[in-house]
Amino acid sequence: MAGAIASAMLFAFPVLAQDSRLSLADRVALLEQRAQNRDQSGIGMVNQIQQLQAQIRQQQGQIEELQHHLQELDDKSKAQYADLDARLGRLEGAGTGAAAAGAQPGNPSPGNNPAAPASAPAAAASGTTGASAGTGSTADPAAAQAAYEVAFKALQSGDYVQASREFRSFIQQYPNHALTPNAWYWLGESYYVTMNYPVALESFQHLVSQFPQSEKMPDALLKVGYCQFELKQMKKAKATLTAVTTRYPGSRAASLAQERLHRMQLQSVN
Repeated sequence: MAGAIASAMLFAFPVLAQDSRLSLADRVALLEQRAQNRDQSGIGMVNQIQQLQAQIRQQQGQIEELQHHLQELDDKSKAQYADLDARLGRLEGAGTGAAAAGAQPGNPSPGNNPAAPASAPAAAASGTTGASAGTGSTADPAAAQAAYEVAFKALQSGDYVQASREFRSFIQQYPNHALTPNAWYWLGESYYVTMNYPVALESFQHLVSQFPQSEKMPDALLKVGYCQFELKQMKKAKATLTAVTTRYPGSRAASLAQERLHRMQLQSVN
């Protein structure tokens, strides 16, 4: 009996040993599989991160393209406005040329000048000195007209540095001339188109405060708002542009002010 049991155990021992070895191998295989799965998972995460990074770069590129497009639109808007001002300037130049002819001896009436502000008659009535008063001023009307045209031609030709010098010289020599408000406006314009917004703002604000009856008043107030916008003075810009729309409804300046207000609103939402 004892011999049979011993024989059975001897027979079972190799089987148990074999089962134990297979179990260990399975465990090793399982561990290897798990390690491989972790490696594959890590690779998958790396791939996902790389895909996300690629998407971010693509979105950044799209954002930069949009910003560039907006800048182009802004530059185009400025160019269009400068072109409009230039066209008005050509008309003004034609008008002032006619005024110069009208100021010759035998026809000394500067009131026919379409660029003269509405306050010119009042100045004449109050006895204000200067060519705009139409009195016996020491200023030579023909010389004043010629000086203004030199400055305006420099502006039209795109020589903004020379234009600013000439307009400042005109203002200093003829502070009471009928064209002085216009000179202040175009002086501000010469700085605005070269993006010297602080100095441009001073010029436009001077016109607004000192010549409220000038025909340049709507455009000057509009440009005050534009300069404030460029200088990031958003609350002031909004108030100024709103004032343009309420004071001068239906005007070109009011239409441009409304467009800029709409654009500001879109920017604040985004």
